[in-house]
Amino acid sequence: MLEGKVALITGGGRGIGRAIARAFAYECASVAVAARTEEQVQQVACEIGRDAIALVCDVADPESVTRMFAELRKQLGDADILVNNAGVAESATVTNTTDELWHRHLAINLSGTFYCTRAALPAMLKKGWGRVINVASIAGKTGAPYIAAYSASKHGVMGLTRSIALEVATTGITVNAICPGYVDTDMVTRGVERITTRTGRTAEEALETLKKMSPQNRLVTPEEVAAVALLLASDAGRGINGQGINVDGGSVL
Repeated sequence: MLEGKVALITGGGRGIGRAIARAFAYECASVAVAARTEEQVQQVACEIGRDAIALVCDVADPESVTRMFAELRKQLGDADILVNNAGVAESATVTNTTDELWHRHLAINLSGTFYCTRAALPAMLKKGWGRVINVASIAGKTGAPYIAAYSASKHGVMGLTRSIALEVATTGITVNAICPGYVDTDMVTRGVERITTRTGRTAEEALETLKKMSPQNRLVTPEEVAAVALLLASDAGRGINGQGINVDGGSVL
């Protein structure tokens, strides 16, 4: 399905990013996984095999992004598919949200998505084909207590997605977002730890609370998110543009 395509996945060292990288490689794409932690992306690249490569990048740093795309071009060629998955999620009341926490969410979740998309688009425009897939969140469509910084950054990703999608709509490029609910990843594990620390509930009780936030009473799997990414990356998904597709069991309608 993706043979001959070069796919770059940020935040590719674990969780959703790892699942997307594996799904794309299975469909014969040439895959590059990027993250700040070299050991993690090296491990994923080794799992995938073939011509997969690992890149180190801090998406919040535009110079680091420029270097990443230069190295990608040198090793595999320009990105046909960009998955902006790198992200951070921390919780705090508004009054306890520090400047550092606020700026960290905007820098990684929103600015990082912008920097990478801006770097990828010229080659896609030249080819007349491209896919930009932003991993947002249902928090980009609705609010919730204690996640003001996270929700604001993901709402920004949704606005960015829609605006760029319309800008490139006639060029053969699509730009979409995937909006997962709670996914069975390390990010949820850390969330469970925070709940247990603050409330005294057991880890099992905290996990059940998160599961019950979905009408299906379960966590989404990374592979379910990857399946949507695969559709958006394919020619079969070419009519989908500027959308935020929920993968949340019906939590947000």
